[in-house]
Amino acid sequence: MAGTTLFPFAPTPLIEKNDAFPGLITREKEPSNLEFPFATLKGRITPNAQFFVRSHFPFPKLDPDVWKLSITGDVKRAITISYDELRKMPSKTVMATLECAGNGRAKLAPKVKGLLWEQGAVGNAEWTGVPLSALLEKAGLNADVLEIILEGADKGEITEEPRSPGEIHFARSISLKKALEANVLIAYQMNGKDLPIAHGYPVRAIIPGWYGMASIKWLTNIIATSKPFEGYWQTIEYAYWKRQANQPTLTAVTAVEAKAEIARPMLHEVVPAGKPYRVHGAAWCGEKSVIKVEISTDNGLSWQDVKLLDTEIPNVWRLWEFNWQVPSKPSTAGILVRATDSDGRVQPDKHDPDRRTYMVNKTVAMEVEIG
Repeated sequence: MAGTTLFPFAPTPLIEKNDAFPGLITREKEPSNLEFPFATLKGRITPNAQFFVRSHFPFPKLDPDVWKLSITGDVKRAITISYDELRKMPSKTVMATLECAGNGRAKLAPKVKGLLWEQGAVGNAEWTGVPLSALLEKAGLNADVLEIILEGADKGEITEEPRSPGEIHFARSISLKKALEANVLIAYQMNGKDLPIAHGYPVRAIIPGWYGMASIKWLTNIIATSKPFEGYWQTIEYAYWKRQANQPTLTAVTAVEAKAEIARPMLHEVVPAGKPYRVHGAAWCGEKSVIKVEISTDNGLSWQDVKLLDTEIPNVWRLWEFNWQVPSKPSTAGILVRATDSDGRVQPDKHDPDRRTYMVNKTVAMEVEIG
């Protein structure tokens, strides 16, 4: 690697040469927030160039020659690890689907604040890195540790309500139980290549089964704590109302909810009357499994099972398809899909307002024209 420290390296770019690239949808230019055009879904793995981008502040420029990962807090020995040292540790590759906690927000009415993601703030990739548990073992945890705080190098000041108390880093915590899961990684590769800058170069966390805000990018600090973390992104944003004894309390967003989405046909697509049409898409949920996906081609009046493709992999979406015999008369059709998870929970038809603008998994009809 080059010896200078002013961004001398050439990390994997967001858009790679010779890669089929249908384009991303701009939801915000600065900081960069880009949506995967879900209608282009083709395979189980989302190419790096097509993976959605979620950022809260400008991308930090980190030189791997000087970058260090610090592990501090309630540990027996505070340690720092260099990029080269991390990459020399025993590694693991995990496939995991990441979804932004606000994915689907554009489907809420009336219009809500926040990035108006449609359905493409989600993607699936193979991540390679070191299990977080191995790093925590290296530092040694004190017996009273409850949570692990993950902090990125990205930082800034939130000037809209709710305002931040000055400049803050993007940071979230996960429970110690979650942190010790074998598939929770400190990753440096995505689909076999070094992380693109937009996806956390040089190192990010991957927390399978939880919404994407937990998978901190541009990771610099891991902090063990014996007290619940109450940072901005844990208790003010990325938090929802949880009712206990009918008393609503803001609670951190964590596990992904069951969801099935249609890739094709697209909204208002004209499908040929009287001919078969392959309806297809993907379904996913968090720490449970998708056991069934159903489709309705009559706006929810009746439901049929779709065919699930691929094999089941924990924390990974499953592609699905349905051979629809399109009615012979020109008309408008409303197509819906819904997923059921291994706990028997069915994707709802309404959004729970206690979730605020997060965990949006309600079914929404895809209206198409038959002609």
